Amino acid sequence: MPRFVYLFVLLSLLAAPVAAQTRSNLPPVPDAQPPAMIPLDLSLEPQVTIIKREGATVQEHRVNGKLFKITVTPEHGVPYTLIDNKGDGSFVPLETPGTPQLSVPMWVIGTF
Repeated sequence: MPRFVYLFVLLSLLAAPVAAQTRSNLPPVPDAQPPAMIPLDLSLEPQVTIIKREGATVQEHRVNGKLFKITVTPEHGVPYTLIDNKGDGSFVPLETPGTPQLSVPMWVIGTF
């Protein structure tokens, strides 16, 4: 029985600082307003053109009218993707057998 008394006294001593706090000691909470909505620039959204041919479906992805990615889905076979890494119009396969799929971000900071 004395163990419960010691436990009660210990818990009440630990809870005493919490009970001593009052609402006046707390700093006021500032008004939190949500951030203003910024309209999206639709020119940054990729435009996808789907072309169906006899043996495959080709998806052309463009941003600001510039072609940067081509996805080819053949009727019988494995789909593949070609990307323009440097922006010079030469497309290379995104995935090759035996290599992991890795796309390193390359943003254009400025053009002269």
